Amino acid sequence: MSELKNDRFLRALMREPVDVTPVWMMRQAGRYLPEYRASRERAGNFMGLCANPDMACEVTLQPLERYPLDAAILFSDILTIPDAMGLGLYFETGEGPKFRKPVRTEADIQALKVMDPYKDLGYVMDAVKTIRRELNGRVPLIGFSGSPWTLATYMVEGSSSKDFRRAKTMAYDQPEVMHQLLDTLAQSVTAYLNAQIESGAQAVQIFDTWGGALSHAAYQEFSLKYLQQIVSGLIRQHDGRRVPVILFTKGGGQWLEQMADTGADALGLDWTTDIGQARSRVGQRVALQGNMDPTILYASPERIRAEVGQILESYGRGSGHVFNLGHGITPEVDPAHAGAFIEAVHELSAVYHGE
Repeated sequence: MSELKNDRFLRALMREPVDVTPVWMMRQAGRYLPEYRASRERAGNFMGLCANPDMACEVTLQPLERYPLDAAILFSDILTIPDAMGLGLYFETGEGPKFRKPVRTEADIQALKVMDPYKDLGYVMDAVKTIRRELNGRVPLIGFSGSPWTLATYMVEGSSSKDFRRAKTMAYDQPEVMHQLLDTLAQSVTAYLNAQIESGAQAVQIFDTWGGALSHAAYQEFSLKYLQQIVSGLIRQHDGRRVPVILFTKGGGQWLEQMADTGADALGLDWTTDIGQARSRVGQRVALQGNMDPTILYASPERIRAEVGQILESYGRGSGHVFNLGHGITPEVDPAHAGAFIEAVHELSAVYHGE
């Protein structure tokens, strides 16, 4: 594999010195880019993009052609695992992901098998290898997966949900059944992320998008326990380098200490947590990623720049901060505003590094 020309993202995750704060965006390859929309049109649909390694590579690289980002993230979807388990993933325009065969009973869950990432999701591994080759050491490649709890909500509900009624009812009324599902998913996620690392991913992120929908006690039991299980089972050294692990629970600011206890290298923050306070709580143990409100990208470039400055000031001097949005960039954002954001991070952060 080629030498990394820009490794500040990996260095920041390990809290090693950097020249400027690295930046990438969740959903940086996405619908806000006209070139992405053109590629998706050619592919026919979203899963057509994901399942074609060359097209997944093409859209992964598109934002890097536009912006001086410090990392690429594999173009895929968190729901590839349940799809590989035979649940029949499809997308309704304007309604998001749905499953033809949701899991609603103990028998449904007992029928699920831990998936083999190379056999069942070989197209993802092919995409990782293709992207690494095409990146040619320009920036590191991030692999990712959804968390067991987040995947379980979609699998039980059969689609996205506002209140997670079915999933939470199963967790509260039949906890042993939910734990069986979550354990199968945790084993699958561990195998999936390890396969991505073996195929060339240089850091991995676990998206616990719906962990914040749980109560304090339920989060520990149904989400954090399985995040810990995954982190403990991941390959942490590959190609002679540490492979950092980022945990991101949206709405999880109150659990940062427990999340840091998992042994993850970095925690993602949404925009509801002050990054300076987060650093004072856990910054000696983990790096922090985040955490600008994505909707500020609709504001003027001057206002975006001011917000970047405020977040950098809140974090303060030294390494251990990867700048990101507090959730994914949204489709209607002007690409020029995303460019102003990335430029502001690099320009304004230099004073927080070095002597």
